[in-house]
Amino acid sequence: MHYDPLPIDWDLQSVTDESGKRQYTTPSGAVYPSVTTVVGWEKNQFFARWRAENPQESQRVTRRGTNFHKLMEDWLSTGSLPQTDETYLAMQLKPYLKNFGRIYGQEVPLWSDLLRLAGRTDCISEYRGKLSVVDFKGSTKAKRIEDIENYFLQATAYAIMWQERTGISISQIVILISCEDGIVQEIIRNTNDYVPRLKSAIDRYCNMNKQKN
Repeated sequence: MHYDPLPIDWDLQSVTDESGKRQYTTPSGAVYPSVTTVVGWEKNQFFARWRAENPQESQRVTRRGTNFHKLMEDWLSTGSLPQTDETYLAMQLKPYLKNFGRIYGQEVPLWSDLLRLAGRTDCISEYRGKLSVVDFKGSTKAKRIEDIENYFLQATAYAIMWQERTGISISQIVILISCEDGIVQEIIRNTNDYVPRLKSAIDRYCNMNKQKN
């Protein structure tokens, strides 16, 4: 594993509206919704109700996710791991660090004029010998694959954005989930398997917004 980021000379400006939808303004002035808003909109109502009914747990889970991502970012870029309440989640991924090769970037701002989406990806790195979109997730317990298709759609979108911005293709998705009960899930998929489903998710989101407008 070695941290050797690709030079990135662009950034995104983000705005979140009252309904919780995040949009990004690209350097060219185009405004696109976030990837997470688009691929996760069908679950948004459920999670909005859950957050309203479980405010303390919602705040804890949100804080856990933010801190865990920051820990992984620091660990991969500097080799040091600060001690926080979420450090154990990061430490559970230590055996998987040997699978990382060159790390091209973390929290990389990306967008696609083809998909009309934007966002920031956790990590672009070689993983098990293949350039990959790597996403880190903290969880209370292990996830069922059928419940996390939005993870794969999001990562596929980032792969398309990366190629559009850099000319470098990515064919592999890696989702690393560290759970509070000690379970770690390493899920590896091919981006090509999710391109049609990503298009369908974008179309459903666009149709839904047309109906509301």
